Parts: sequence; C-alpha cells; structure tokens
Amino acid sequence: MPEQMLSGPAGRLEGRYQQIGSRDAPVAMFLHPHPRYGGTMNNKVIYYLFYHLHDLGFTVLRFNFRGVGRSQGESLDEIGELSDATVVLDWLYSRHPHCRKCWIVGFSFGAYIGMQLMMRRPEITEFVSIAPPVEMFDFSFLAPCTSPGLIVHGGKDRVANPEKVAKLAEKLIAQDNSDIVHHTVAGAGHFFEGEHMEHLKAVVGDYARQRGAVD
Repeated sequence: MPEQMLSGPAGRLEGRYQQIGSRDAPVAMFLHPHPRYGGTMNNKVIYYLFYHLHDLGFTVLRFNFRGVGRSQGESLDEIGELSDATVVLDWLYSRHPHCRKCWIVGFSFGAYIGMQLMMRRPEITEFVSIAPPVEMFDFSFLAPCTSPGLIVHGGKDRVANPEKVAKLAEKLIAQDNSDIVHHTVAGAGHFFEGEHMEHLKAVVGDYARQRGAVD
C-alpha cells in the first residue's frame, strides 16, 4: 500500500494513495470519523470502500486528520479538519486535473466535513455521505445542495438517527434540480457490521455504475 505524507496546514498528514493508470480515471477522497472518538483512515467503512472503489476503477486517497496516527497537529474543532481536507483535495486534484469524476466519500463526522467541502469546491462532482451525524452537527448549510450525491445509512444506527437522516435526505431531494439518492441499509448499525458491509459496498458500487463513473 503506497504511503503518502502530505503537507497540511498544521504539519504533515499521513495518507494512503492508490492510483489507476488511466489519465481521466475518476478520483475519490475518503474522510474518516471524528478523531475524538477514535476515528482514523483505517476505520473499516473507509478501508473497505477505499479498496472497493479502487477495484472498480477509481484512483483513491484516504488520510488521517491532524493529530491522528502519524499526522501532525491537534484536533481542536471541525474547522481544522476542513482545512486538512481542503489541502489534501488540492494535492489530489493537482495530480489528476483531467479526471472525469471527483468524489468525496465521508463517513460519520467525515460525511459532515465532506459535504462542507463539496459546497465550497466546484470541482467535486459527486459526494457519498455515509451515516451523517445529523444530531451532532448542523447541516443547514446544504441550502441548496448543488451537487449530486448518495446518502446512505443503517436502519438501526444509534449514532446517526435513521429517521433524522432520512428527513435530511428528503429535504435535499425536494430541492429544485436535486439529483440525490437516499438508501437505508435495513438492520445495519452505525459501523455496518457483518453482512451489512457487503450491502453498503454494493450500494456504493451500484451508485458509481448508475452515475457513469465506472463500467
């Protein structure tokens, strides 16, 4: 697995980078759960989707936010992590300016950071928001949500309340010119344990095919 040390706003950021040879291959950046609650780039949801999208034909990059693993700095609030993600996206996009798709894939806290980044960066063509923690953070900045994307969560999630995530998705889908897909993985908890991980991978893979990102 190619290790990649990146220059971040608060010091070096530790990452993992897997490239596809095609010049216009889609790219995807992965954002992990909250550092204060043990979130890292090796979280199973991030890890398995990282490899899954790479197998489907994406160039992929995941990294540790500041203060996690070998990444330097200290996690103080989400502004720092958003700055980290911005710099890493710059790095990724500078190496793949001709990519036909640029995705942000965030899980839990990473979904919150990813959707903020998506609203600021027009080069992001698609987002995948997995179990966005709607009770912990304010998602009202998604007004309107201008990018297409997938919102997916577990039906028995005790962190990202399923009913409130569904309401967020419904609100976004109801916006003018919305192009957002919502999917609930029945019976899954926050971390998509066991067979639910395969279901999650299938949902994301099917979405990638439907959107024309992969064959």
